[in-house]
Amino acid sequence: MTFKVLLEMFPIALMFATPIIITALGGLFSERSGIVNIALEGIMMIGSFAAATVTVLLEDSTPLAPWIGLVVAALAGMVFSLLHAFASINLKANQTISGTALNILSSGLTIYLCQIIFHQQRTKVFQSGIQRVTVPFLCDIPIIGKLFFTSIYPTFYLAILLVFVTWFVVYKTRFGLRMRACGENPQAAASMGINVTRMRYTGVLTSGLLAGLAGGIMVLTTDIQFTQTSIHGTGFIAIASLVFGKWNPFGVLGAGIFFGFSTALSFYAKDISFLSAAPIEFFYMLPYIMTIVALVIFAGKSVGPKAAGEIYDSGKR
Repeated sequence: MTFKVLLEMFPIALMFATPIIITALGGLFSERSGIVNIALEGIMMIGSFAAATVTVLLEDSTPLAPWIGLVVAALAGMVFSLLHAFASINLKANQTISGTALNILSSGLTIYLCQIIFHQQRTKVFQSGIQRVTVPFLCDIPIIGKLFFTSIYPTFYLAILLVFVTWFVVYKTRFGLRMRACGENPQAAASMGINVTRMRYTGVLTSGLLAGLAGGIMVLTTDIQFTQTSIHGTGFIAIASLVFGKWNPFGVLGAGIFFGFSTALSFYAKDISFLSAAPIEFFYMLPYIMTIVALVIFAGKSVGPKAAGEIYDSGKR
């Protein structure tokens, strides 16, 4: 791989990595509180639909339409995740089944809303998605400037900020300690006066907010309209990144960039001499193959929150 190809590939890899990282951070909040959120894929779809719809409807009125779309996407994801929180916490439903149901619901719901609003099974094409930026002065730094500060989507910097914020909240605050306690031993946490139900609701709603935001970012940076295939499995790759990163924000960052590069490789394989002879379809499959490989290798070695996925019984000791 030539250095020139790497320079061209790097911004694309970071573009694909951004929604993976943010969604995985959302999953981290949910699982650290004790709720497994398989619905991240569906929440991303709701967020991407909301962002694309708002952008289409507002882009003629304000240049801030994409950013307003991202705010609406985050709120839509949070509201949609309420269904998973209510089913998993109040109704004590199986968390995997609840999440799977939301993934199925999101597909039908977004198509139905597209039919109502746009009279087709997709949104209209938007003209003003999120644009790349070049950071003055920093772009002049040798090598690093070209890789991280030249023609980069600003949403990547948001992802990096969220990684540090998540680390601080989870590991350096009282809230984070209580949340982690609920994910490890909710009965012991309750005996210390912690409201387990409230903490778990907070974890799930935070995961919905971040996954909805990530869905909006994905459609506004990698596409020109929302379709049923706009997310195409990214939510499940984010779950793999969460396991691969061992439920740690910085581990999630590394895993997200790794999967971002595996996705970008499909666009640049033809420019790499020792890969150009391989069928292009192989590289389209590569992110998902790497997801399976990473899970096979690391799933047994990664130890997540002990109580994640378990129904909380306040009478159990």
